[in-house]
Amino acid sequence: MKLFMKILPLLLTLSLHAQSEPSKPFNSLSFLEGTWDAKAQGKDGVAAIGTYTFQLELGNHILARHSTSASCKGPVTFDCEHGDLLYVYQDAPAQPLKAIYFDNEGHVLHYDVTTPTPTSVIFLSESSQPGPQFRLVYELKGQVMSGKFQMRMPGQEEWKSYLEWSGAKKM
Repeated sequence: MKLFMKILPLLLTLSLHAQSEPSKPFNSLSFLEGTWDAKAQGKDGVAAIGTYTFQLELGNHILARHSTSASCKGPVTFDCEHGDLLYVYQDAPAQPLKAIYFDNEGHVLHYDVTTPTPTSVIFLSESSQPGPQFRLVYELKGQVMSGKFQMRMPGQEEWKSYLEWSGAKKM
């Protein structure tokens, strides 16, 4: 009992220290952080150039992606003035990462986030919703980040790319 009473303050100190250490849920996504060039190719002859930035925000509780377009060419049906936001978050400590996407066309997508390798991430929308399922993939190969926005229709196994891009990190 005396030994327990001597160890108890140490255990309480360690426990309080562990609770005060901020969680770092975005460590697995740190390869995304920074501003990246994006040269995009899409279906129907879409070609766009721009940048996007992943940065921690709101006291490091959110990883946000903001994008800007420098030039765009595509068919009349393609929105060259497209704007969107992606926020990656954690509902509670020790919970998996989630993401939510908004764009200027009124789309809202909820994603589950997985990191199959240390330099790749997959954002996968819920398949239980009516309509297509969406997948957003980023992969860093050397100094080049590539990305794909893909979709698949209900009942289909194959993913089809709607837009693909790549570019280096801006210094």
